Formats: sequence, structure tokens, C-alpha cells
Amino acid sequence: MRAGSIGGLLLIIWLVLGGVAAYERGYFSDTSDTSCAEFSTIAVTTIAGPLNWMGVNPKVSCDVDVPEPSK
Repeated sequence: MRAGSIGGLLLIIWLVLGGVAAYERGYFSDTSDTSCAEFSTIAVTTIAGPLNWMGVNPKVSCDVDVPEPSK
């Protein structure tokens, strides 16, 4: 195997394990009120991969101030 192939395979395994960790935490439950914070937390948990089982618990909050439209 080439070094690039091994690196790609490790990346896929890393992300799959992150997805499993997000699933174990119940982040993929079917709720209709998906928010920026919920999506971001799922993404960061997936990227953290196996670190989730070593105590990493990433949470993201999205505080966006959207101006009200003028009337």
C-alpha cells in the first residue's frame, strides 16, 4: 500500500468513529428543530473522532445577531 492510501484509510476510520460517537450521544435523533449549534456540535464531534472516548466533549453554540428587517 502507498502512504497516501494508508493516510486516506486512517482518515475515513477516524471520521467513522467520530460518527459512531455522535450517534452514541444521540445527536442524530429525529428532531425538527435543528439549529446551527446542533449541526456544529455534530460536525465537531465527528471531526474529533476517537478523542470522544478519551474525554473530549465538544459543544458549539451559535449566537448570531440577525438584524430585524425594516418595515
